[in-house]
Amino acid sequence: MSTVVLEVRSLGASLAEVAAAWTENRADRDARIVFDTPELLWRVLTAKRWDLLKALCGAGPVSIREAARRVGRDVKAVHGDVTGLLRAGILDRTGDGRIEFPYDAVKVEFLLEAA
Repeated sequence: MSTVVLEVRSLGASLAEVAAAWTENRADRDARIVFDTPELLWRVLTAKRWDLLKALCGAGPVSIREAARRVGRDVKAVHGDVTGLLRAGILDRTGDGRIEFPYDAVKVEFLLEAA
């Protein structure tokens, strides 16, 4: 099963992990998409976009119209959400123009610490 991890971490922490992965040959790690702040994560991953990801998880490539049908929403509104998810690197566009969530699972990680 392929999993993508959406996580919140600082740029410094992300660079440190990349450096460690480079030296340790960590090919077995899950795919990761990193956000600088929880606010940015929630701006990109709204409730409607989360519903869209759930509908696309494991579905393979679909048209935007089909994605809209699956979530019971207007095509134009779904198109806007798809554009945001494509820009964030969460969705992919296939060669024939369809969209795809290329993972079987999503894991969201962030830590809230006392100030």
